[in-house]
Amino acid sequence: MKKVGLMLAGVLVLGACAEEPEAAPAPVEGVVDGMSIQNARLVLAPVSGNPAAVYFDLSYTGERALSLYDAEVEGAGDTTIHQFGEYDSRVQMMEALPIGLTAGTKVEFKPGDYHLMAMEVSPDLEAGGTTEVTLKLSGGGTHVFDAEVRAAGDER
Repeated sequence: MKKVGLMLAGVLVLGACAEEPEAAPAPVEGVVDGMSIQNARLVLAPVSGNPAAVYFDLSYTGERALSLYDAEVEGAGDTTIHQFGEYDSRVQMMEALPIGLTAGTKVEFKPGDYHLMAMEVSPDLEAGGTTEVTLKLSGGGTHVFDAEVRAAGDER
């Protein structure tokens, strides 16, 4: 009886070893789990050579707290995250501090608030096309999405 019990225990142990736990899916480069971008658009300046603005709606439902600290726009020489704020008794545009993202965060990048300023815009960016935007996040992550390119007079 003792031998049967030991053999049965051995079979159970071996059976448990045969089952490997499912591996978590590998992260996709350029995608942050829980982040979604809607309504992305780059609005060209009315005067060629002036900066363009990028607007979008960001939602984050991820479990890990992150900070959005920088961005890049394909076809722009430099990109800065800006926001409007009061300084010296005036409302003015300034470079934004890192934006904290926790589960449930929604941030609108819109005229008069947060937005990306794309400087030194290539003449290849034309209304009706698209451009790639890369958000840079704490921990080395990036989130990449396409933005529709709009003319200066189009809806922002």
